[in-house]
Amino acid sequence: MFFIFVKTIHLFAAFIYGGFLITDNLFLNKMSKTLDAQEHEKARKSFMIFVRKLVPPSLLIAVITGLYLISQIFGSISEEGMSHFQMMLALKAFLGIWLGVRGFMQVYLKIQPLVFKGHQLPFVFVLTIIFLSQFMYLD
Repeated sequence: MFFIFVKTIHLFAAFIYGGFLITDNLFLNKMSKTLDAQEHEKARKSFMIFVRKLVPPSLLIAVITGLYLISQIFGSISEEGMSHFQMMLALKAFLGIWLGVRGFMQVYLKIQPLVFKGHQLPFVFVLTIIFLSQFMYLD
């Protein structure tokens, strides 16, 4: 029962973080084509007021609960090496931890990334995590 509770929290937190990245990359960046610079800046600022309160904690919750979930389902590595499931799960974990460390450093430690300053790479990572979650159970 606890596992299902943590998994539900993980999914909600991941939806919040992923939803922000989808909104930012697919919609907010395109608004500058239909709004003048001042209107675009005002709309983006208004949106980001709420984002800064909700998204960073959601990302950290997604990473922490994800680590717990992995600890419960990864299993032991056989003598032949990792299974297909374990390899996909390990890749998902790497991408998720990268997102979490980057987000923590940027928001809480105020360390800005040297490269990949926008939200395009995190967006690609989130999409990759989503696709990996669909293919990791295939053998």
